[in-house]
Amino acid sequence: MNPNNTLYWPWLCLWLLAVPCQASEEPVTQLKTFLASTRSLTADFKQVLLDEAGNPAQTSFGVFYLQRPGKFRWDYQKPFQQQIVSTGGKVWFYDHDLEQVTIKKLDESVGSTPALLLSGDIPLEYNYTIERQGHEGTMQWLKLVPKDVNSTFKYLLIGLDNGSLSGMELSDNFGQLTRIYFSNIQLNTPIPPATFEFTPPKNADVFTE
Repeated sequence: MNPNNTLYWPWLCLWLLAVPCQASEEPVTQLKTFLASTRSLTADFKQVLLDEAGNPAQTSFGVFYLQRPGKFRWDYQKPFQQQIVSTGGKVWFYDHDLEQVTIKKLDESVGSTPALLLSGDIPLEYNYTIERQGHEGTMQWLKLVPKDVNSTFKYLLIGLDNGSLSGMELSDNFGQLTRIYFSNIQLNTPIPPATFEFTPPKNADVFTE
């Protein structure tokens, strides 16, 4: 698995998970409440990449950890093993099969990508145009369109079901569509600090961007 492919950007959105709020609130208000209320979370995830015909091309499973501000970890467990760890202003990508580590800087240079929202310091409206997408059963959908023309993605859909995040969909500039589903969400529970530490294995090739 190449750590430079477009698989990695959808996971940066997942820190948007947060505490449930009243379902009667407007979805934009719910999302803002999420961002303001969550200090930490753990969740299982299922990530599905769709081909141009809308058929599942690849499905991945794993566990996501978030500690605000600025720390997150993705442990891809199936069908391949991979870690993505953000701490100290850097993001570490480790591919077990390739024995390769790629280090990226996480700062405002990422523009309007979902990663910028991880800090929670910049209002949604600063980087996104927010549009309500109506209802699908009990789920309400929001569409976030980046204002930065150089963004790595076209839009992000966020599904809120009874005041709790249920799913997301991201369309990138290469025509790839990614859907993410969440389960077993644990909110504001302690996470061991070592979860967000990463030391490259001795046999791994390390690249810095």
